[in-house]
Amino acid sequence: MDRLLEATARAEQDHFWFRGFRRFVEPLLAEFAGARRLRMLDCGCGTGHNLALLRRYGSAYGIDLTWAGLQYAHGRGDRRIAQATVAGLPFADAQFDLVTSFDVLYALPDEVERRAIAEMFRVLRPGGQAIVNVAALEALKGNHSVLAEEVRRYSRADLTRRLEAAGFRVLRATYTNFSILPMVAAVRLKQRLSGHEESHDEITVPAAPINAALSGLLAVEAALLRVVNMPVGSSLLAVAEKTPRSSA
Repeated sequence: MDRLLEATARAEQDHFWFRGFRRFVEPLLAEFAGARRLRMLDCGCGTGHNLALLRRYGSAYGIDLTWAGLQYAHGRGDRRIAQATVAGLPFADAQFDLVTSFDVLYALPDEVERRAIAEMFRVLRPGGQAIVNVAALEALKGNHSVLAEEVRRYSRADLTRRLEAAGFRVLRATYTNFSILPMVAAVRLKQRLSGHEESHDEITVPAAPINAALSGLLAVEAALLRVVNMPVGSSLLAVAEKTPRSSA
């Protein structure tokens, strides 16, 4: 996991995938926040890069299990961070308006993942929301899956079921990275045929013209996502609500 964090820290500012991810997520944050300032928790903040995005909409706290990730975040100036597991959050009930989990749940064993989702539900205020991003579709396992220590990849129905089992009401679940899916599928097929091995290749920033072209494709997809869900993709993005009638 430390090797993944190191590779991520090098890539997340400029890599087309991370640029696309932020374009997918920011409209969801803006819509929920409106004119309010939110109290937010990023469950598995890694290097802390996404905390900067969250802070545009209020106060953002982060937890991560890895000390290496927190060192990166601290070096960026983040101070509202702590070493903890999402399966045992060090916060009282109903403390946050929004919780996020970006590419964390897929690396957790089933029972730990169940507790993690329950903890996210617990620390949310009634009416609060969770934004969750995970890897999608088992057929797309590849070398990055080894590096990221993936336990599973999700379908839309599977992620919805797991969130609802914790008490959430899923407001939206859409695949993302649909526009680059042919490229991703071709790369993963080649890796499957040659045998999966740990590799940083997919989160190494490609040559500038390629990176710009793929960033452009994902920007168009992000615009489309404002009005329509994608039918398939290499990632899955969900928004779920802790309804006011739900208990903590």
